[in-house]
Amino acid sequence: MKKSILTALAFTLFACCIFAQPKVKTGIEVLRERNFDILKGKRVGLITNPTGVDGRLKSTVDILFEADEVNLVALYAPEHGIRGNFTAGHHVEDERDEKTNLPVYSLHGKLRKPTPEILAGVDILVYDIQDIGSRSYTYISTLGLALEAAAENGIEFVVLDRPNPLGGEKMEGVITRSGFFSFVSQFAIPYVHGLTAGELAKFLNGEKMLSKGVQCMLHVVEMHGWTRSMNFVDTQLQWVMSSPHIPHAVSAFFYPVSGILGELYGYNIGIGYTLPFEVFAGGSIDAEKLANDMNALNLPGLIFRPVHFRPYYSHAKDIEQHGVQIHITDYGKAPLSLVQFYFLQEVRRQEPDRDVFAENAHRINMFDKVCGSDEIRIRFSENYKVEDIIDIWNRDIPEYRKRTEPYLIYR
Repeated sequence: MKKSILTALAFTLFACCIFAQPKVKTGIEVLRERNFDILKGKRVGLITNPTGVDGRLKSTVDILFEADEVNLVALYAPEHGIRGNFTAGHHVEDERDEKTNLPVYSLHGKLRKPTPEILAGVDILVYDIQDIGSRSYTYISTLGLALEAAAENGIEFVVLDRPNPLGGEKMEGVITRSGFFSFVSQFAIPYVHGLTAGELAKFLNGEKMLSKGVQCMLHVVEMHGWTRSMNFVDTQLQWVMSSPHIPHAVSAFFYPVSGILGELYGYNIGIGYTLPFEVFAGGSIDAEKLANDMNALNLPGLIFRPVHFRPYYSHAKDIEQHGVQIHITDYGKAPLSLVQFYFLQEVRRQEPDRDVFAENAHRINMFDKVCGSDEIRIRFSENYKVEDIIDIWNRDIPEYRKRTEPYLIYR
């Protein structure tokens, strides 16, 4: 009898752990609790992708389409598409959504910004996409261009807010400089920007950072329960793959660790293997020495382990790679975006005659755009020492914190 009671209690505790309610309610859930008040009587266009879901993983497309209070008339697809069926960088095509039969207009093909033609018949645009907290991830570029289009066409704009998976306290990198704005650095914000999509929209709109200083009628449906100290794991929300190489919530932690370096194609960062953004590797690296050298730097919150693998696709496909796997032991303390430069510093000591920038000159333009400036590359490549760029990398952050403070929703 005692054994059966203990078994039942253990099962109950296990079930509670699995089915525990998330600590955070996202914007779509809050909007539904409000009976979609802000959308009533309006023709609604929705910008979303597979990450637009409620706490039970039901798609925002389906929630709005099925709601009697909502007249959903059009869908707009960012990179990777409404249903996630397009790979990174590929043009997304206009189509008709099979489930709802609604028109889907691409914002990652021949168009990046909604035109009056594809906004015809829409009174209010709704944005519901999970960002990953790094400037070069294109969803926030789509957000900004859509805000501009809404302002220019007299259309209201609603952001259904979601957590910044990196939290709201970590901010790193230079502010994008003039001449380096692009779809991977659309706005004058640091590489790790520290804002939710709703806060970023308020910041861009309020500071007149959109094209020609236009401002739209913006509404943010705020989350319940999120605080700035929370990373995504803390929210207890389920992670939906935001793109093919961000399969897990912790993948967002690693994206800024190696994503800039990945633009050079000079070293493998785990794309094409099972650890996207979690490794630094090359064909001739001494993995044991590199791990020892990286660990000797005593970078807070980080440990490096030797690793050997063959990528299944992409850079260095089928060629044995040697390097280190990055392990984050204290997320709050880890200097995420500088780790890739520490790697370049240490691997340069192993291969002093190798100049990864000269070898991959055709990729320098993209590297600089993702960095937000060519100053980082120029200064770093003189000596391959992080100490030469660390002040430049961090110097914009204090002023940026002050400037964004009035637009913060969560504390």
